[in-house]
Amino acid sequence: MQPLTNRSKVVVNKKMSLYEKIYLPAILSGMMITMSHFFRKKPTIQYPEQKREFSGTYRGQHVLKRDENGAERCTACGLCAVACPAEAITMVAAERKKGEEKLYREEKYAATYEINMLRCIFCGDCEDACPKEAIFLTDRTVKPENNRGSFFYAKDILVEGTEKEKRIDVTRRQTAAVLEFKKHKEFDHNR
Repeated sequence: MQPLTNRSKVVVNKKMSLYEKIYLPAILSGMMITMSHFFRKKPTIQYPEQKREFSGTYRGQHVLKRDENGAERCTACGLCAVACPAEAITMVAAERKKGEEKLYREEKYAATYEINMLRCIFCGDCEDACPKEAIFLTDRTVKPENNRGSFFYAKDILVEGTEKEKRIDVTRRQTAAVLEFKKHKEFDHNR
C-alpha cells in the first residue's frame, strides 16, 4: 500500500530507563509542587464582609444621566437600541408638553425606556452610541432576584436622582481621549 503523501513520520520507540519506569521521582516532584501551594496566601474573599475592588473599566448596571440642571439627557433617538447586539433595549418616544421644560432637555424624550438585564451582555455599545451622553454603565452590580420579571429595568430604576448626592460619578468610565474632546467648546452641541 502506498501512502497518500510523501510526508512520512518516523516514530521512535525509545526504551525507558529503570529510573523512568519506577515513576517515583515524577511523583515526588508533583508532591513538592502540591505542598508549595499549601503555604501560599489564599485568594478567597469572604464576600459579604469583604468586597473586592473593581477595575476602572468594569461594566455594571446602567444609569440614565441627568444634566447639570436636573433634566434627563435622553432624547429617545434610539441609537443605543440599534447598537445593542443583544436587542435588550426598548424605548418609546414622546413629545415634551408645555411646563415640562425642567424635566426633559429637548422636545423629544423617552416616555418609556426599558433594559432587559437578562439579555444584556454588558458590552458598552449603548454607551458608545449615545450622542447625548445619556446612558452609562456604572460600577454597581446588578442585584440577584428570584423572578424574571424584576430584571426588566425601567426608568424608575435607571434614571439617577435629581439631588447632587444621588448623582452617579461616571468620570472613571471616560477615556483620556473623550475628556480631551470635551474640552473643545465647538463640539458642545451634543451635550
